[in-house]
Amino acid sequence: MKCDPVTKMPQAFTRDPELVWRFYSMRRSVAAGRKPNAGHIALAKLEEKLGERMFICTQNVDDLHEQAGSTHVCHMHGHLFRSRCSDWGCPTEPFEDNRLYENKSEIAKRIKCGALIRPDICWFGETPFHIEAVLDALRQSSVFLTVGSSGVVEPAASFVKVARQNGARTYYLGLEEPANTVAFHQVFLGKSGERLPQLFQPY
Repeated sequence: MKCDPVTKMPQAFTRDPELVWRFYSMRRSVAAGRKPNAGHIALAKLEEKLGERMFICTQNVDDLHEQAGSTHVCHMHGHLFRSRCSDWGCPTEPFEDNRLYENKSEIAKRIKCGALIRPDICWFGETPFHIEAVLDALRQSSVFLTVGSSGVVEPAASFVKVARQNGARTYYLGLEEPANTVAFHQVFLGKSGERLPQLFQPY
């Protein structure tokens, strides 16, 4: 596949839902074999100590945080292993789903209203999920940490500014400095699987 259907959503889904689902079925197959790294586990252990005071917002659509043991995770771009009705007016709630869909007839059978199901993913042009909850957490935060983000994609790139304006200490950890590096009080360079356990060791 030469191009990612996500870049042309939701038009691509309307035009060719089978193509889109083949792409996401492939992503599900790959993600199903992945395991959390030491960074995910370090965050989960920190959450055990902080409880509901810790809020994890991820742009990733995998379930590695949950596999590591984190429970307060907000997937602002959706969840790869969830599906929902493609009709926004349908009352059917998004549901856990790890199936692989190969043809349109399989897709159509999953929703009682007759509409096709689609991945529970935030596509380009759609509003990120749970954005109000994220903004509320940013306004209340005292410590803000970004891990591995480029600092380019909005609205996530502006989260550090919101947190800092509300008095939070801001930190970044990644392989290289992000585009918005000036908004952080301190930057740590390195792999998250190596540096996060080191940073949280005193806790």
